[in-house]
Formats: sequence, C-alpha cells, structure tokens
Amino acid sequence: MTTSLTTPPLVSPTLTANGVVGQASASKPRAGSDDKAVAKAAGEFEAQFMSQMLTHMWQGIETDGYFGGGNGEEMFRGLMINEYGKMVTQSGQLGIAETVKKTMLQMQEV
Repeated sequence: MTTSLTTPPLVSPTLTANGVVGQASASKPRAGSDDKAVAKAAGEFEAQFMSQMLTHMWQGIETDGYFGGGNGEEMFRGLMINEYGKMVTQSGQLGIAETVKKTMLQMQEV
C-alpha cells in the first residue's frame, strides 16, 4: 500500500456576519522587498559555505611567516577567512547563492 503525502492548501479562517467561521484562500506572497531579503540570505549562505570550505583548506598551514605567527595570527585567521568567503560570493563565480535564491522563491509559491 502506498500513500502519498500532500500539502493542504493555505487557508485562513474568517468570521462572517452571522458568526460562521469560513475559509479564505491565501494569496500569493508579494514580490519586491521579500526578494531582496531572500537574495541577501542566499548570499550569506554562500559566504558562510565558502568560509567553511576555506577553513579546512587553511588548517594545515602554519602561522609563522610574514606576520610572525603566534596567537594573534591564529585569532585573526578566522576573520580573514570569512572575508575571503564574502569576496568569493561577491564575485558571483560559484552560483550557489543564485541557486539557493531560486529554490527559496519556488518554495514560497502557492
């Protein structure tokens, strides 16, 4: 026996003049400011993803060198890697943010 799960339609209850609770169908989400918020969230996701990838790349690199190494360099390395992740995202070369944005917008459609 196979059962398929379906998502119920989005409806909100409304009160009519005679006190009966009815159902009003939900409208499509509005575009505009929501699109900007989705684009920002997708960009932040890609930047965080890249930072995590770069962190693993930098783990094997010693901190002695031009800046003298030590605890100070180890402490600020994470900040530098986060900035590298943001720079990669701003270049638009990966396309992860665009894919995430499209998926998030599709999930909002009714």
